[in-house]
Amino acid sequence: MTWPDITALIVSGVFVGFINTLAGGGTIISLTVFLILGLPIDVANGTNRIAVILQNITSVQAFHQKKVMSWKKGLLLAIPAVVGSVIGAQLAVDIDREAFEKAIAVVMLLMIFFIFFKPSQFLHGRADLLSRKVDWKQLLIFFLIGVYGGMFQVGVGYFLLAALVLGVGFDLVKANAVKVLIVLVYTIFALAVFVFNDAVNWKFGLIHAIGNVIGAYAASHIAVQKGAAFVKWVIVVVILLTSAQLLGLYDLSDFIGFMMK
Repeated sequence: MTWPDITALIVSGVFVGFINTLAGGGTIISLTVFLILGLPIDVANGTNRIAVILQNITSVQAFHQKKVMSWKKGLLLAIPAVVGSVIGAQLAVDIDREAFEKAIAVVMLLMIFFIFFKPSQFLHGRADLLSRKVDWKQLLIFFLIGVYGGMFQVGVGYFLLAALVLGVGFDLVKANAVKVLIVLVYTIFALAVFVFNDAVNWKFGLIHAIGNVIGAYAASHIAVQKGAAFVKWVIVVVILLTSAQLLGLYDLSDFIGFMMK
């Protein structure tokens, strides 16, 4: 591994950690960098989980210090996500990635409609929903999100935010805090599946994680300081960029490859 490779892993990690903590979709950058550096897609997918775990440890700690973490409900919702992630990680080896990504891109674009259709609900949450006990419908939703997160991770933050805001009642800042907690918990189990299948490059993953931790630390503090309105616009911008990449409107690998020359 050369110094330019190390620099690319760390610098890209900063962007990924920042984007994933505030919204989601940063995994596209991670996978693109890993593929350019020569990792097979299954190994790139597994290796990415190392940085995801470390960046979310950082984010969870920061959100806890800012007193916006809902531990009880967050851990409860993480349970079905863990079960789903183990199934999804095992399925990741054989699924048709290209077709699935295009379907996910369309769903993510629809989320922008909901963000602007009911902006007050995204910004302030719903106390009536938040006061209710977790029911089987919510458990099913987080199980399905866990399956997707275990498979690809790309954009899973969008689905978690939508479920936590529209389905559970959190405002956008607290939803971000619970999101990183859920991702942290289920990714530990998903990583174990990839390790078992010998689909992890520890050297690449740990170096990339250095940048992820820096980006996640900055984003978690900015999310609390700037508030839900700022987070909303970050989400919209990243959804548009991520969806365009998934739909093939541009190729992020061309830009990253040019920057790494």
